[in-house]
Amino acid sequence: MRKHKLALAGVTLLAASLAMSACGTRAEQAPGGEAGSAKVAKIGVIAPLSGDLSALGLGIRNSVDLAIKQANEKKTIPGWTLELDAQDDQATPDVGKNAATKLAGDDEVIGVVGTLNSSVSQSVQPVLSGAQIVQVSPANTNPTLTKGADLANPKRPYPTYFRTCTTDDIQGPFGAKYLLDKGIKRVATIHDKKTYGQGLVAAFTEGFKAGGGEIVDAETINPDDKDFSAVISKVKNAKAEAIYYGGEYPQAGPLSQQAKSAGLTVPLMGGDGMFDPAYIELAGKTSNGDLATNVGAPPEKLESAKQFITDYQAAGFKEPYAAYGPYAYDAANAIINALKTSLASASDAKSARAATIDAMSKVSFDGASGKVGFDQYGDSTTKVLTVYKVADGKWVADKTGS
Repeated sequence: MRKHKLALAGVTLLAASLAMSACGTRAEQAPGGEAGSAKVAKIGVIAPLSGDLSALGLGIRNSVDLAIKQANEKKTIPGWTLELDAQDDQATPDVGKNAATKLAGDDEVIGVVGTLNSSVSQSVQPVLSGAQIVQVSPANTNPTLTKGADLANPKRPYPTYFRTCTTDDIQGPFGAKYLLDKGIKRVATIHDKKTYGQGLVAAFTEGFKAGGGEIVDAETINPDDKDFSAVISKVKNAKAEAIYYGGEYPQAGPLSQQAKSAGLTVPLMGGDGMFDPAYIELAGKTSNGDLATNVGAPPEKLESAKQFITDYQAAGFKEPYAAYGPYAYDAANAIINALKTSLASASDAKSARAATIDAMSKVSFDGASGKVGFDQYGDSTTKVLTVYKVADGKWVADKTGS
């Protein structure tokens, strides 16, 4: 009987010891404050994580994930653990709105990186603004998102919205000047009727005409079209020297391929929505000479981006950072920089949302894409763009400017 009691006591002591050990392990994992006291703040991502544009969306998600992990490792915000909550918007406004509603309903969400598509952002902005959640897009280029519908009389519609990329009212004319400088005076435009594509073509058209060029034909397609023969025939008859396309690579690639097959052997140019290796895969070998503008300078040539590229590769992500990786990384770090102020004395994430918005307007740092800061509209203060040309099956930087 005595032996049994001793054995039982030993088991009790062992269990207590294990319990204390387990508590110690959890405490060691808490990244700040006293044992187990770290509070949680979430940064959401709204981007296409599935479907045709997922190559861009996954690069955005991964880059935000990298920024969050680094902040936690460095204990950038003492007493707080940052978490990622990535939502798939499927590049669709209604799905994006639902994603924003879900994030807004989570009291631990304090900021959102996204969206990819300007049309999706139009649905997301009012939801996040209503919940006082800051939104930073690495990819939205339509100027009305920050300046309102009347660009001649700009008025910021949502104080919660910021972006790390430049806008189409700069990107369109930049592309127009490039073609004019190459001696191309006759261009046909095509867009996909979406917010981004339509706005980009409008900005290009204004810049091209102002520089002495002529728009010989203006056409539209539907985003789900597969056969572009009717539009190609009209453009061919107009004797265009180039095509300017407003839209994204899932349609732009086949459009280029079908145009070349029909004997319309002129370059097709577009904006940042076209700039992805998937465009070349879809357009085929005849895409050599096609052109796209993209936000910023080539990351691999930026001293500021070298560490990001090294860290991204070391993190072991399956997908490349793609066109917007550095801008998504900077968007996440812009939020994290604001959180240094807003969370310093906050008891919970939700109560710090308004302070985070205020802090964002003062954010300024050297990021992967260059200097990160925002003007009175929430637009990036950096206005750099690059024209890329397809050569030997790859996008090659041809001209960088601002």
